[in-house]
Amino acid sequence: MKNTKILGMILIVFTLVLFSCATKRPDGSTEAEILFKEAKSLIEKSRFIQAGEKLNQIRSQFPYSYYATHAELLQADILFSQENYPEAASAYILFKDFHPKYSDLAYVVYRISESFYNQLPSTFDRDLTAGLDAIKYYNELLINHSTSDFAKNAKERIKQIEEMLIKKEIYIADYYFRTKDLSAALKRYKEILNMVSDSREKARIENNIKIASEKLSN
Repeated sequence: MKNTKILGMILIVFTLVLFSCATKRPDGSTEAEILFKEAKSLIEKSRFIQAGEKLNQIRSQFPYSYYATHAELLQADILFSQENYPEAASAYILFKDFHPKYSDLAYVVYRISESFYNQLPSTFDRDLTAGLDAIKYYNELLINHSTSDFAKNAKERIKQIEEMLIKKEIYIADYYFRTKDLSAALKRYKEILNMVSDSREKARIENNIKIASEKLSN
């Protein structure tokens, strides 16, 4: 009986210690700062819903705080971490529009670019609209933030996307060629001919242009 009481007391103490640790808040000069630190800590643990609640508190209760702007950006980061790329892109673009003089705008533009890049399909024969948006913002990064570390991979990303777009155009042109829609095929072949770097593929396209032209002239 005595052992049972002792065990019960130990469990109570242990529970109180755990509760104390769980409720201990980080240091901060303002409530907004404390909430922001709590949100960042929760994000590190992938507890995104709870982190979002903390950030919403900052934006609703302390809209003019230094941390309100950072909370807005961090909410976009949460969407990106959750691989919710369409919504992340929209959130970053909205942030960029409302804060055009933000100190690290290069990061924001980079994240917009990456949000669109990550929406690309694994194969070129599907919708590549996101690729065009990605190129737009990668170019903005190269033009306005060329010295930023975030711009380092932009050229490589653009090249990769452009190759997918060219393959898509060839794929469509070949389809028109096979289905005897020679006018449409000829138009697309001529538009992409100078973009093709592979010599064998270029020769094949030139031959199809010749065939289509001859058939159309007859």
